[in-house]
Amino acid sequence: MPTILPVETPSLGDRSYLVHDGEVAFAVDPQRDIDRMLELAASCGVRITHVFETHIHNDYVTGGFALAEETGAAYHVNVEDQVAFEHTPVRDGDVIEVGKSMRVRVVHTPGHTFTHLSYVLEGETPAVFSGGSLLFGSTGRPDLLGPDHTHTLARHQHASARRLADLLPDQTQVMPTHGFGSFCSATQSESTSSTIGQERHSNPALTKDEQAYVDEILAGLDAFPAYYAHMGPTNAQGPSGADLSAPKSADKEELRQRLEAGEWLVDLRSRTAFAAGHAPGTLNFGIDGQFATYLGWLIPWGTPVTLLGDTPEQVAEAQREMTRIGIDHPAAAATGTPEDWTDEPLARFERATFADLAQVRHHRPVQILDVRRAQEHKESHIDGAVNVPIHEVLQRLDEVPAGEVWVHCAGGYRASVVASLLAANGHRVVAVDDSFSEHAATSGLPLVGA
Repeated sequence: MPTILPVETPSLGDRSYLVHDGEVAFAVDPQRDIDRMLELAASCGVRITHVFETHIHNDYVTGGFALAEETGAAYHVNVEDQVAFEHTPVRDGDVIEVGKSMRVRVVHTPGHTFTHLSYVLEGETPAVFSGGSLLFGSTGRPDLLGPDHTHTLARHQHASARRLADLLPDQTQVMPTHGFGSFCSATQSESTSSTIGQERHSNPALTKDEQAYVDEILAGLDAFPAYYAHMGPTNAQGPSGADLSAPKSADKEELRQRLEAGEWLVDLRSRTAFAAGHAPGTLNFGIDGQFATYLGWLIPWGTPVTLLGDTPEQVAEAQREMTRIGIDHPAAAATGTPEDWTDEPLARFERATFADLAQVRHHRPVQILDVRRAQEHKESHIDGAVNVPIHEVLQRLDEVPAGEVWVHCAGGYRASVVASLLAANGHRVVAVDDSFSEHAATSGLPLVGA
């Protein structure tokens, strides 16, 4: 019986898969840093002979082409996809024999994109690699190709989910690429595994009629990262593998020059460490959160990035994350402490809780900046808070209130990113490092919509 091994990329909310029979293997939707897939295959003592791409991805740079080039594997891509590289075109109904014991059937499942494919591993214990189509308790979002196609793709997505449910037995394992925090998912689920049978009872695409499903999925759509616009065109060209070679080391003078030139100096340390002291003008995208998602979302595309970290290992982790979304190589890097990066006095700002905010409001006027997405703010927010979603802050700096600004999000990570951006632009900030869902209501703050 084939062995299915997921390769997790939790920072982007995605999974790839390696499937083998003890001799040969195939990969599904590999990330750009193909060394993980190669090491996994080597540890299993198997040879990768086929690579399957479910769709032209919008949330990361694929490693499919690079993996096929490295291993000599056949690279299977929808015949309808307009791509600029050599590949093995496949279409609905094709069956690919992998080794002596694995049969993979191609099923056209449009919805996330028009040319989306799912791959069914046939046998006694079937599995469907559903990419961005059928997810755990959800489906892929249908709006990434633009508003002109959203309604049509939503209807396709409903039909595709039902086609899979009609084709496959209840015990079929569902193996999606998205849905683990990826913004490619229409909604999020806590599930880590599922079957077709389970989805029949829990997935809106299978429990609701078409119009009810479409209405629900469209009502729940919110903003998605700006860097997505660059992923499809990059993936259609057949991107190279990740360049993980160490960036050049920069001293204090070079860091100062890069900062003055408008480059981004990104401090990877925790938000606690950053608030306690950082080089003036640097920005905090902690490697302990959704680093690549928010860096890629906010940065003006093409701006050089220099990484500042506690250790070379921290820098290397961030570099790996960046390559996955097409930021190919850091301009430079420095490690150590902020005192190693600047001769200027360190900048600082306060961290606080929602209870602190409630207490302070009784004593002096403060401004509250809610940097959650519009949908989050609509569901519940502090009365009087100004909502400027994190991804809009740089374009709406003139809307940030004057005076002392208390910045909050849902848990603290986004608040620290925005606090660092505002501090670098001369604002006096306090970062609320607290859980909105757990503590805002009990703090005494007036909430709207809760």
